[in-house]
Amino acid sequence: MLNKPDIKQLFDDFNRLKIMIIGDVMIDAYIFGKVDRISPEAPVPVVAVEKRINRLGGAANVALNVRSLGATPILCSVIGKDQKANEFLQLLGQNEMPVNGILQSENRITTTKYRIIGNRMQMLRVDEEQMNDLDDTEQSGLRNLITAIIRNEQVDAIIFQDYNKGVLTEKLISFTTQLAIEKNIPIVVDPKKKNFLTYKNVTLFKPNLKELKEGLNIDGGLITNDQISAAIKLLQQKLQCDYIMVTLSEKGVLIKQFNEEEETKEIHFQAHIRNIADVSGAGDTVIGVATLCLALKQPASVIAGISNLAGGIVCEEVGVIPIDKNRLIAECQKITF
Repeated sequence: MLNKPDIKQLFDDFNRLKIMIIGDVMIDAYIFGKVDRISPEAPVPVVAVEKRINRLGGAANVALNVRSLGATPILCSVIGKDQKANEFLQLLGQNEMPVNGILQSENRITTTKYRIIGNRMQMLRVDEEQMNDLDDTEQSGLRNLITAIIRNEQVDAIIFQDYNKGVLTEKLISFTTQLAIEKNIPIVVDPKKKNFLTYKNVTLFKPNLKELKEGLNIDGGLITNDQISAAIKLLQQKLQCDYIMVTLSEKGVLIKQFNEEEETKEIHFQAHIRNIADVSGAGDTVIGVATLCLALKQPASVIAGISNLAGGIVCEEVGVIPIDKNRLIAECQKITF
């Protein structure tokens, strides 16, 4: 059981970790405004713009969460050679994050998601993106960057952050997984359907309930604990990972650990009561916190418990934002893990 000094020490230890995040990056562009009338041209609200904000999104938001918790993120991805790429690199610089894992390609655009927020509510989202897999040249370039970083720098854990935008290909996943296993680096995965069963022999696999159902092609619902448990067992047979952690939205988080000797029991943390404003980016926060706890060899109860708390906290804010470390520490100190 963690007491208050243990929790403080755990969060202090985050500061010495270096985490590689590989996946689809993007810019989350926000237009904030006020709505007080309906357009005469169509039955849609008119948003009077008050401010515009660009934020790091996708795998870059995971990196931002890792940094906000005190660790050093190394982001590895492919962006375009366009104006949005310049803005993305500027955002990395503003957040004091390295760019040595970023490859620019003339054949891709930089993914941007535009969110229109009126009266603190999201009214519309417009996506500018390219979803085809990286070509051979791009994959080779990104592999070289990843290899150089792993060989020349301390890497305490690797996160695969998959948004189905083409950066994480089967070849890149297999190559990096093998390299990480050789270096004894734990691997954590936040999957999407396309590559769901490609992530074999990773350390921790974190789908949400919808992804679990779609990834295993399960007909019918995953409603009861027995149904979810059966799905987790099937997934473990296919992937052979050490932990499976399923996020259950308003029902919290469920984690199960597997090892050669035995199957441990499942641990279920209920969601904490929150004033939910926006669930965008909650999964990014969960995977970041879980990875840092895993890298410090924390038990499954701590990995899931702190991740569950963190995911709920960020849902109280509008937009995709990183976790507040001090607030998370304060909430952790009120709970037994």
